Amino acid sequence: MKPRISMITLGVSDLQRSIRFYEQGLGLPRMDSPPEVAFFTLNGTWLGLYGHDALADDALVSGRSEGFAGFSLAHNVSSEQEVDQVMDQAVAAGAVVTKPAQKTDWGGYAGYFSDPDGYLWEIAHNPLFWVGPSDE
Repeated sequence: MKPRISMITLGVSDLQRSIRFYEQGLGLPRMDSPPEVAFFTLNGTWLGLYGHDALADDALVSGRSEGFAGFSLAHNVSSEQEVDQVMDQAVAAGAVVTKPAQKTDWGGYAGYFSDPDGYLWEIAHNPLFWVGPSDE
């Protein structure tokens, strides 16, 4: 297996609401896609939105889950001010802040929000090194 994640697909409860959140609220570039799914191009990977139950069915697993899913998505930015800007943008789009942006014990600055389906996003500035592909 090559060290790459091609796509992250989130199982969502209301596809249109999630499309509005990611496309209009966060400004992610949406690709043409069939009506039952939405794809967004990210720098180096894709984000997919698909019905929660349909995604569970596709993977042949139960769609029942409760509480913390055991992972978060991270978006690194180049400054503390940019962390605050992205957090504000997410809140304006309907996100719920779960941890306000603040100095971290590892020397950075980060906060968390949850999207309309409760998926956690960490917005972080790491002054020690850049995480992820270069911005285009």
